Amino acid sequence: MKIEYTGKTESLAKHLANAWYLEEGVEPVTALYPDLSVDEAYQVQLYTVEQLIKEGQQVTGKKIGLTSKAMQEMLGVAEPDYGHLLDQMNIVNGGTVSYKRVLQPKVEAEIAFILKRDLIGPNVTTFDVLLATDAIVPALEIVDSRIKNWNITLADTVADNASSGLYVLGKHSKKITEVDLKQIGMALYQNDVLQNTGVGAAALGDPAKCVAWLANKLSAYGIALKAGEVILSGALSAAIEAKPGDHFYAKFAGLGDVEVSFTE
Repeated sequence: MKIEYTGKTESLAKHLANAWYLEEGVEPVTALYPDLSVDEAYQVQLYTVEQLIKEGQQVTGKKIGLTSKAMQEMLGVAEPDYGHLLDQMNIVNGGTVSYKRVLQPKVEAEIAFILKRDLIGPNVTTFDVLLATDAIVPALEIVDSRIKNWNITLADTVADNASSGLYVLGKHSKKITEVDLKQIGMALYQNDVLQNTGVGAAALGDPAKCVAWLANKLSAYGIALKAGEVILSGALSAAIEAKPGDHFYAKFAGLGDVEVSFTE
């Protein structure tokens, strides 16, 4: 698919960027263009990423969203979506996030894949993903929306870089042969109170299947998953709203833990 940016593309990218200047969410992009297609929304996302790269940021990986059946049903879709990760999104494990850096943050616990070789679709299989993975690490994704009150459709979140915000990687990693991805259990705590639990199979039945889907999806846009990139494979449970003063901690069975705090 050839990527062609239009006046609509640039207009919607600027509309979403205004959220940072206003320090609050903006109206959904589909309120401005009700007929906005998902392909057009991806073009908005790619345009925005290109502008950030021109400003000096670097792509460090990708994230996969809408991997649970519940979220897909809520937005009326039958497949996940994806967004880009950039170097300025990365927060050190145990670090703090100023609430001034975010708008409407929510925290999810995920399994992150670190690639050792490129994955180029189409026709990438789950087995290909396993062969291309250097290690997996526990991760927290801080999803955030530039759209007021998270009032989103699929096209809205896709245009908004799949509601990407920040991400945190744990310090400990495992080789893919050392774990059963589908059976990795996770417990997510907020201020030392257990909020929810999940298991690897919650992400499309297999987190590696999510990564394979992503590689194949990106091939339509001429994009590959690169060696060294971080791939967030999808939330293992519901996202939890974050407020100033909150501390989040996720423990993954056999994989380690990861944590982050929010300040004013």
